Amino acid sequence: MSEQSVTSPLSKGSKTKEKILKHALKLFSVKGYKATTVRDIAGSIGIKQSALYNHFKNKDEILETLIRDLTSSAIVTLFDDKDTQELHKQGKSLLMSIATTFKLLSFDGQNEALFKLLMQEIFKNERIREIYNEHFYQENVKKLSGLFFAMMQDDMIKSSDPLLLANEFFSPLFFYQMQVSLLKLDKKSTSSIVSLFEKHVELFWDNIKVERQQTSLF
Repeated sequence: MSEQSVTSPLSKGSKTKEKILKHALKLFSVKGYKATTVRDIAGSIGIKQSALYNHFKNKDEILETLIRDLTSSAIVTLFDDKDTQELHKQGKSLLMSIATTFKLLSFDGQNEALFKLLMQEIFKNERIREIYNEHFYQENVKKLSGLFFAMMQDDMIKSSDPLLLANEFFSPLFFYQMQVSLLKLDKKSTSSIVSLFEKHVELFWDNIKVERQQTSLF
């Protein structure tokens, strides 16, 4: 038996599983989790329900898998690929890169669907509430507050409550992201929102940075 014939069934099964997750996410984000049936998911892919059960035992397991995907999204991993020891020295450019991540994700189909699912199920599903509170918000706030504290120590920004600053920085980004999703849902222009991500950073930094006095030459 050739190596190709051994690995092909696994490859096909993996592709089917990914297709199930992709279609389920789309249906959950449009119809809602409760209103979507296993038959809906199987029908959207063009497979029998029995074939779907070869990959997931029920609809709850599909949701649980999608929830795990939420914890690996770019917002959750904002600081994972950065050297945190010297990160605070980037100052304003660090804040701009965070805001840009939020903006780009607002126009990414996969993340938009995950965000919709999150918003729809957050009041119904305790596990999703835990993920939102811990991974999406609190962890990022805690990390950014530590970076703000380091900036204060280096006299880059004014002395203040770093935890409050981190909350004040992140909150508008979540709001703008939601506004983009709502405008896209109603097929309206997002042009009035897209520039707000960068404008928020400009205004925020201007209010917290330490002003340097220019030394007179005379």
